[in-house]
Amino acid sequence: MSRIPAVDPASAQGKAKELLDGVNKAFGVTPNLFRVAAQSPAALEGWLALNGALGRGKLSAKVRAAIALTVAEANRCDYCVSAHTVLGKGAGLSENDMIRARKGTATEPKVEAALRFARALVRDRGVASDAEIAAVRKAGFTDGEIVEIVGAVAANIFTNYLNHVAATDIDFPVVRAKVDAAA
Repeated sequence: MSRIPAVDPASAQGKAKELLDGVNKAFGVTPNLFRVAAQSPAALEGWLALNGALGRGKLSAKVRAAIALTVAEANRCDYCVSAHTVLGKGAGLSENDMIRARKGTATEPKVEAALRFARALVRDRGVASDAEIAAVRKAGFTDGEIVEIVGAVAANIFTNYLNHVAATDIDFPVVRAKVDAAA
């Protein structure tokens, strides 16, 4: 049972209602994570704005989905591994792509460089070595794209941590993070 209750969209008011209505319109449902985040409309609005802006960036939806799986697995977030398994399919990731992303690997060397970098950021709490930055640049990422990778990691850490704190009820087919796969 969730430690922070999910806001019921039917009884939400003001900014929370406006934001949850927008989520429902975009997804056709209102997942529990959004409903929990709606306890703070400011936090929900900020997270939605960051994700929306990153969605208009240079990184493809597939790369962002793979980063989300890498970060969720590294942070052992069952809710986000479950959600991003569904969302990853929608972004065009295959089952194999998603399994690899959870391990921080990929079949495409450029994508793998992004995932290794994302995983290192989680592991080292955002501290990146010169070698790690050089490796992601060598793979073909621009400085702007590196900033977007950091943004995607940060947005996903927010949801991972919120789900840990709230013990959000998983409303997707459940996929468990593997403890031994953590960063």
